[in-house]
Amino acid sequence: EIHTNEKEVTEKEVTLHLLPGEQVLCEASTVLKYVQEDSSQHGVYGRLVCTDFKIAFLGDDESALDNDETQFKNKVIGENDITLHCVDQIYGVFDEKKKTLFGQLKKYPEKLIIHCKDLRVFQFCLRYTKEEEVKRIVSGIIHHTQAPKLLKRLFLFSYATAAENNTVTDPKNHTVMFDSLKDWCWELERTKGNMKYKAVSVNEGYEVCERLPAYFVIPTPLPEENVQRFQGHGIPIWCWSCHNGSALLKMSALPKEQDDGILQIQKSFLDRIYKTIHRPPYEIVKTEDLSSNFLSLQEIQTAYSKFKQLFLIDNSTEFWDTDIKWFSLLESSSWLDIIRRCLKKAIEITECMEAQNMNVLLLEENASDLCCLISSLVQLMMDPHCRTRIGFQSLIQKEWVMGGHCFLDRCNHLRQNDKEEVPVFLLFLDCVWQLVHQHPPAFEFTETYLTVLSDSLYIPIFSTFFFNSPHQKDTNMHQRQLSLPLTQSKSSPKRGFFREETDHLIKNLLGKRISKLINSSDELQDNFREFYDSWHSKPTDYHGLLLPHIEGPEIKVWAQRYLRWIPEAQILGGGRVATMSKLLEMMEEVQSLQEKIDERHHSQQAPQAEAPCLLRNSARLSSLFPFALLQRHSSKPVLPTSGWKALGDEDDLAKQEDEFVDLGDV
Repeated sequence: EIHTNEKEVTEKEVTLHLLPGEQVLCEASTVLKYVQEDSSQHGVYGRLVCTDFKIAFLGDDESALDNDETQFKNKVIGENDITLHCVDQIYGVFDEKKKTLFGQLKKYPEKLIIHCKDLRVFQFCLRYTKEEEVKRIVSGIIHHTQAPKLLKRLFLFSYATAAENNTVTDPKNHTVMFDSLKDWCWELERTKGNMKYKAVSVNEGYEVCERLPAYFVIPTPLPEENVQRFQGHGIPIWCWSCHNGSALLKMSALPKEQDDGILQIQKSFLDRIYKTIHRPPYEIVKTEDLSSNFLSLQEIQTAYSKFKQLFLIDNSTEFWDTDIKWFSLLESSSWLDIIRRCLKKAIEITECMEAQNMNVLLLEENASDLCCLISSLVQLMMDPHCRTRIGFQSLIQKEWVMGGHCFLDRCNHLRQNDKEEVPVFLLFLDCVWQLVHQHPPAFEFTETYLTVLSDSLYIPIFSTFFFNSPHQKDTNMHQRQLSLPLTQSKSSPKRGFFREETDHLIKNLLGKRISKLINSSDELQDNFREFYDSWHSKPTDYHGLLLPHIEGPEIKVWAQRYLRWIPEAQILGGGRVATMSKLLEMMEEVQSLQEKIDERHHSQQAPQAEAPCLLRNSARLSSLFPFALLQRHSSKPVLPTSGWKALGDEDDLAKQEDEFVDLGDV
């Protein structure tokens, strides 16, 4: 439960709302926040405040801000709030020149530009602010957003301590946390995997490995002492079972050793594992080495770094300059191609399990990045339970949180290593969005749910996304010793991903032997194409197997997340137009379903669809509803006018739309 309005700081009738445990660090008055503009310098005067949780701008004229009740509102972050973890880059403008700000400054800027990880851009003019206040606020923002931090100094701990006595549990929340044997046994029973696999507590108290959860599932014949042999490395860990008995497994690589004696021991160990997972009743196993035969984390990092620049737009001129070459820049970023490759890999694995009745073993150095991504996508495609809201949340808890995904490092929450920052979880959400966009009736949640979930990565009151492992979370959240520095676990060192070689031991000892039992790559490609084409040639069963279209034009930009802060990318009055389009699609789908029902009853009467009633007039919404319609104040036209002249004046168009349909009751 989120607690707000606990404390208030008031000045000139403008209120700053603080969360429990939140403290003001520095502030400056007479700051001009530019309304996203070009050259006309429009804006709102107010205070710029930095707390240990966020940067907040409080306009002097609060009544002029945010009066639209239909606008989507985040319960924690206001329209002019930026959490410290959401700050990506800070720039200063000196004599009309834009420079990156970091460290100690000798000269302070006349204008401050903040690029956010949720792709918002804020611009503040400091020309009219007192010099001492400029120094304090700029230095404070740079220090608290860019300087390396200790884990225990995150606001997460201050909030948890202050709010712990006020926490309210939602009785309707049945998300499975997978922090007990009971939860894992329930999942085994749900997927009918309990005949071949067993939940174990060998790592209870994290005595064997701090990287693994306290409880997990392994093949039944596998002795539990094998888990202890190499601290959980080289052990096939169960993810999910298919209705036909095949299963999805993952395995982390064994530690690299130079000693021949230890190498021989590792070889013998893997041989035993290999024999265990090939005895009846287990099916043939196909290995997928994600460390060497798939994407690298560096590729993902590089692609997203290029991709996000398309949306971090400072002004209208910059937008139109980029617009000329936007599609070529989009293609050169390779972000959409990476999404396509991830979906294709998940379909290939789905084909092996569904059509060929194979077990699939995912291999990765630590089984905590691409394993989480691919295993989650496979389950989303094959298991309709994972497409419900509770099922999806449980999937994230099982595969990402308990699977040991390093949220702390991959989101770079501590600002200790930029090279470790890779948006693997965001890539997963983007892949999920492609499925939701193509097959909306199959999901119990919408793209807005995914957008808000992606924003939650940078709000440090949700412990879900702020730790590298369940052990790290349990240790730090249950033993709050704020004066102690963060100590690196000896079994969980900082891991880089710029690798030149993969673990050849597993590849050679396990991969080659298993590869003899499966088809060649050409045959697999043929099987994939046949499976893919066959599924798409049939009517879609939204309660069964679900495959995305992965042809080039079908992989699209997630507009609501990436374009929501760019006024030029939004359509005036497009919210109602877009919603009416969705309503008509739903009506068409209902009509189609009714026709099928009538056909089954041999009815000759065609269903009649009622015309949609006209809705009452309401505030104009954005085409990226439910996010606010933004506007830039500029002397230049927001859209080229030549193409609109034949259609009439823009205001006339908007008026016609208002007369046609309204969203007030939707």
